[in-house]
Amino acid sequence: MTLPKRIFFTGVPGSRWSGIAQTLESMPYFNTTDRTKEREYLHKGFSGHKGAYFGRMMEFEATLDSTYIDSAWASKSVGTKLVKSHDWAYSLDQIKSTFPNDWIMLVYRDNAASFAWWKEAGGWDIKYPSYLAYQNDVIMTREIAWQNNAIRNFAEQHGLLWNTFNSTWIKEHFDMDVKVERTWPDIFVTILK
Repeated sequence: MTLPKRIFFTGVPGSRWSGIAQTLESMPYFNTTDRTKEREYLHKGFSGHKGAYFGRMMEFEATLDSTYIDSAWASKSVGTKLVKSHDWAYSLDQIKSTFPNDWIMLVYRDNAASFAWWKEAGGWDIKYPSYLAYQNDVIMTREIAWQNNAIRNFAEQHGLLWNTFNSTWIKEHFDMDVKVERTWPDIFVTILK
């Protein structure tokens, strides 16, 4: 299977999208040279976040410029880059038109469950990436709702089907046999190729 240069990847804070990202990046053809010690956050002994994240007041802004995006990876040309940002939710149509050969992957989880998990995973104490742009719980709750709404609207606009993230879904979309350790009945994924 031929994969694109980039997969723009988005989900709201607390949607468990980072765990999904790490499962995808465990496949051999993903470029993980964006990973450094400084770009890692551990939560209860598990790696909650790994690699570059893009967004407001984060190490990398959510800027739709290929040179800027690719600068987050030590190796620019090998493998598919999973380009992670909560803020991509607000730019999905622009991503589709600016990067027509790349894919867009969406993760959806209910607003309340996402906010609750984000708080349990560290909330304002999360060291990487920075959530300072969200300012407080009220704004975070509002942004989660806005981002989820944008994600659902884009999926509906393009007739995308939501499914549980599991080994069958990975096989169907990436042609790889990957064991998914745990599935979550309230977390859904879809992809625009």
